[in-house]
Amino acid sequence: MKKVFLILLSLFVISACSKHDPILSGVRQDIFDNTEISVSNQPVPDLSSEKNISGDKNCEYSQDSSNNIFFQDKKIFTGFAPDTVVKNKQSPVCAGQYIYTGLTTGEVIKINTNNHNVVWMTDVFRANNLTGGASVVDIVAHVGVYGGYVYAGGLGDAFCKLNASNGDKIWCVNISVPVDFIIVDDFIFVVGTDNNLYAINSNNGKVYWKSEINKQTKPTFNKEYIVVGRQKINYKDGSEK
Repeated sequence: MKKVFLILLSLFVISACSKHDPILSGVRQDIFDNTEISVSNQPVPDLSSEKNISGDKNCEYSQDSSNNIFFQDKKIFTGFAPDTVVKNKQSPVCAGQYIYTGLTTGEVIKINTNNHNVVWMTDVFRANNLTGGASVVDIVAHVGVYGGYVYAGGLGDAFCKLNASNGDKIWCVNISVPVDFIIVDDFIFVVGTDNNLYAINSNNGKVYWKSEINKQTKPTFNKEYIVVGRQKINYKDGSEK
């Protein structure tokens, strides 16, 4: 009986360890209902204007590659420094009395600027990145804050919409995000590391179309087109001019 108990205990420990973050301590949560990108090839309705998701441009907070966050010269958050990081110019976004930013360890963090306490920290990477210490889960694109939600994507195969109040996941799409994205009305245009531009409905995470691109750079909105580098892509159906 004791032998059976020990075997069952060992199996439980192995199962539990599979859910442990390879970088930080603690048990992590799966963020995907599935890992497939379903493209509906549905036309995007008429769009009018790009939304400001950059927050306060005079934000006095900064961060370094070791995930330390500073207010002017004072360190307010001490993060974990992984052995390897992807070079980026990540910086916190100020929105009201809070700042939001992505970390090289794959989390988005919200900090109260009044007392510098952490309000929440949420994983933004795919479940299969939970194992293997060499996993690349850096969040290199700036976090977007708009309409009570936080939008964030990293190199851990995840682009997510989070509740700004508590960090809970609204939806996630299996896209690795190397550069900043934009929101135009109810749609998000995201460049992926697979060299595709994605049109995503911000309300439900549904991918309307994807279009092949030549360069991984931040898109812009220009009336009838989403411009990526020198390419002009029709925002309605993803066709290139």
